[in-house]
Amino acid sequence: MGGVSIPALSIWILVTTLVLLAVCIVVVKKTRIGMAMRALSRDMETVMLMGVDKDRVISFTFALGSALAAAGGILWCMKYPAVEPFMGVIPGLKAFVAAVLGGIGNITGAALGGLILGLAEVLIVAFEPDWSGYRDAIAFFLMIIILLTRPTGIMGERLPD
Repeated sequence: MGGVSIPALSIWILVTTLVLLAVCIVVVKKTRIGMAMRALSRDMETVMLMGVDKDRVISFTFALGSALAAAGGILWCMKYPAVEPFMGVIPGLKAFVAAVLGGIGNITGAALGGLILGLAEVLIVAFEPDWSGYRDAIAFFLMIIILLTRPTGIMGERLPD
């Protein structure tokens, strides 16, 4: 493809990420435990009155999130082969920004937020190379803008009070 090449590892990471995203969406939207997760996030007392074991749902949610975080860490270490104690701080903060940008509680929105965040960082640095030192600050600038203009995020929905 001309002078452009994409490393095979980058393609594997993208494919793995898309598969894990699809699995997460299916689990949350198409399974009974996913329905319980969504219901529990809205109204814990009502869900408990319906006989749902909230501890089991919370444990499953924690396990699923931990498994996805572990997969993300493995993919990160495959791309950047170095391990240090604080290597997850910036990716974790950017994941939070992506979730806020897309809409907290919306898996598709969080993925879209991550895509927008990544594109914004790359495009701003591509068009203004002098700003490359501010690459990480772009995420927080976007988060401030989205919180000021659309606090529920791009795909977030307003919850009742």
